[in-house]
Amino acid sequence: MTDSSALDPEDRKIVTLARSARARNGVPEGAAVRDETGRTYVAGTVDLDSLKLSALRTAVAMAVASGAKSLEAAAVVTGAGSVPDEDRAAVRDLGGAGTPVLLAGPDGTVTETVTAG
Repeated sequence: MTDSSALDPEDRKIVTLARSARARNGVPEGAAVRDETGRTYVAGTVDLDSLKLSALRTAVAMAVASGAKSLEAAAVVTGAGSVPDEDRAAVRDLGGAGTPVLLAGPDGTVTETVTAG
């Protein structure tokens, strides 16, 4: 488990944004990513009949659609115990294998930090 108060302020910010998106939208996951310029993109789970995306893949897609060239970090707030491989792959595609992905529980406590690789 990671002490969330010990996180870099910018990482704490994306965890907070991800948690807020999850709560505000009443979805299973919230996610946020930070691009190479420091801009953040926040998303929740998309669950339509014709389109299903995790919160993290949605946040990465929003970053790409907004012109981001790379990612510095990503965060997911979820009740799940891990970040799925396909979510990490989306982060890796834009940010590279070493991009940190913070996994936090619904209370915002970071439980694990993995790389996109």
